[in-house]
Amino acid sequence: IVGETAVFCLQLATKDFENQEKTILTGDCCYINPLVRRTIRFLGIYAFGLFATDIFVNAGQVVTGNLAPHFLALCKPNYTALGCKQYTQFISSVHACTGNPDLIMKARKTFPSKEAALSIYAAMYLAMYITNTVKARGTRLAKPVLCLGLMCLAFLTGINRVAEYRNHWSDVIAGFVIGISIAVFLVVCVVNNFRGRQPEHEHSHLDNLTQMPMISIPRVESPLEKNHITAFAEVT
Repeated sequence: IVGETAVFCLQLATKDFENQEKTILTGDCCYINPLVRRTIRFLGIYAFGLFATDIFVNAGQVVTGNLAPHFLALCKPNYTALGCKQYTQFISSVHACTGNPDLIMKARKTFPSKEAALSIYAAMYLAMYITNTVKARGTRLAKPVLCLGLMCLAFLTGINRVAEYRNHWSDVIAGFVIGISIAVFLVVCVVNNFRGRQPEHEHSHLDNLTQMPMISIPRVESPLEKNHITAFAEVT
């Protein structure tokens, strides 16, 4: 919202308002403000990506069912009541854990890491938005700093999950891959790198170029053809 508002104000200040994209509602008189249109579109795609990331992560967690590193601390198993006599025995009893059932259920689903996937998705989406939208002078250093700062926050989230023994390193890497893939796909294929529609005069200019006839090059006679015509005239 802040980025689109800043871009809109800059376009008004540079008197480039007429070249902004517009959407016709009814007839030729009603238009949606380009600020509202772009903001709703980009925020809608961002929200859709969050839901898609959450769905993919949930599906992976249900299929794999990997245990968190701190699972035993949350499970609080009753070793005396289980009667474990063999090291290879698989414990399937409902009463094996005495801890909070909700926390135990969360600790059973750690691959991929949802926190890592959502954080890297948000950072990648915003970084690509800043890179493709902000084109003001004097931003050669500001844009990389902002983008790297967002990416560093996302990576710190993953490192924190591993440091606190809430996820394995493989869980975090899988979450990063899912978040980055969805963000890149939405930015490149859905919103076309945050580009708006081309103004009408650009479309008309392109149409005029396609309708222009081919350039006609004057025909140049070869010396042999010219001599042949001269000899034929002398004979006649």
